[in-house]
Amino acid sequence: MQEAAVNSREPLAASPKHFARQLLVVLENRLDLLMVEVREERDRLLRAFLLGLGVAVFSFLAGVALTVVLVVMLWSLSPIAVLLALTLLYSAVAFFLYRRFMILLRNWEMLPATLDQLRKDRVCLANSLA
Repeated sequence: MQEAAVNSREPLAASPKHFARQLLVVLENRLDLLMVEVREERDRLLRAFLLGLGVAVFSFLAGVALTVVLVVMLWSLSPIAVLLALTLLYSAVAFFLYRRFMILLRNWEMLPATLDQLRKDRVCLANSLA
């Protein structure tokens, strides 16, 4: 079918059947691209979620262990000061991670190749019909 499109020298708008066939081929190709990208996004999101979960669990365990060590070591000096200092430290880290997370969400692009190809198709179709 693609050879017919290459060999045909008539304008796209001149043959409605030809145009409809070509449009269906383009739509099928774009749908295939979309499905591949959806699978890739799903895999990437799952991998990111599992890695993030692992980081969270082990960071939590390290934080608990560090908290216990510091509280035991410095209990004789001032238990309230030690707990306040750790609370401030953990709050600062949580705020930093929250900011990074929001930047990641703001810059996240879903299906960039599919959207780019659809834009190109729209321009090409507009040029062919003109």
